[in-house]
Amino acid sequence: MFKNVMVYKLGAGWSATAEQIEQAVEQQRFVECGPTQERSAGWVPPRGEEHGALVESIGGQYLLKLAIESKAVPSSVVKRKAEERAAEIEATTGRKPGKREVRDLREEAKQTLLPYAFSKRGSVTVWLDVQAQRLVLDAGSQGRADEVISALVKVLDGFVVQELHTATAAGAAMSAWLSSQEPPAGFSIDRECELKATDASKSVIRYAHHPLDIEEIRQHIAEGKLPTKLAMTWDERVSFVLTEGMQLRKLQFQDGVFEKTSKEKEDGFDADAAIATGEIGRLIPDLLEALGGEIQIGIAAEAAPAAAPAALAMDPADAPF
Repeated sequence: MFKNVMVYKLGAGWSATAEQIEQAVEQQRFVECGPTQERSAGWVPPRGEEHGALVESIGGQYLLKLAIESKAVPSSVVKRKAEERAAEIEATTGRKPGKREVRDLREEAKQTLLPYAFSKRGSVTVWLDVQAQRLVLDAGSQGRADEVISALVKVLDGFVVQELHTATAAGAAMSAWLSSQEPPAGFSIDRECELKATDASKSVIRYAHHPLDIEEIRQHIAEGKLPTKLAMTWDERVSFVLTEGMQLRKLQFQDGVFEKTSKEKEDGFDADAAIATGEIGRLIPDLLEALGGEIQIGIAAEAAPAAAPAALAMDPADAPF
């Protein structure tokens, strides 16, 4: 149900029932792209059932799904068609089209070709944990996450999200764990990581399916390279790759976590949703604690627990927590 995890904090005081959210997102139900439409986004039933509910409430957790469809015409084709049309105009009138007219010809060519373009559709699972005041997105990029948040803000009154900040930046924490080979309690280090140089070279070293408890990695860190990705497992139940922006990628639940009690489709969805949200709902606080605990912006790092290292500067755009 979740392959990636990006977490945000819901604005203070915001809450809504499943019925209120359902009524709000109904205004933006997904409609396929029209013949000359490049992009369309809207809400679809999380269960995948046609005309089903747009909000599923399972164990007090609200699940939604935003579908995004896009169509694109290769720019080289648009350019060629526009040049052919410009050549026709010049041959007919003896006048070479100007820059503005060429731009108009390219737009006209694109609109003509769009009805024949193949469409590409993707979706993002959205989990609203109102009790814990968190928004969790199965988004693989910051741009896609921003698109989902914008869609929520558009239809939900008073909906605001904030980034979560921790006392220790993920990159600094991963560096300490790899150097000491002492992961935080409840976590283990797996066999994949990426290190990047902080100097002008921006060199990158990747290890895949490789032991990480080697002197070579400690040497790279001592020379100034910082981990940007690190594969880990939490509680022997959930494996993931932690990024320097505190995103969780390649999320995988270990064998035995999902044990079906019913083969019915509806019951299966409910069970999967309950297990996934339950596991991730316990993983997130443990990870935040491993990173020194959550802090409010403007509070100095020394105000955090003494055991937590000082926070490193971080671009907010790279920090979804």
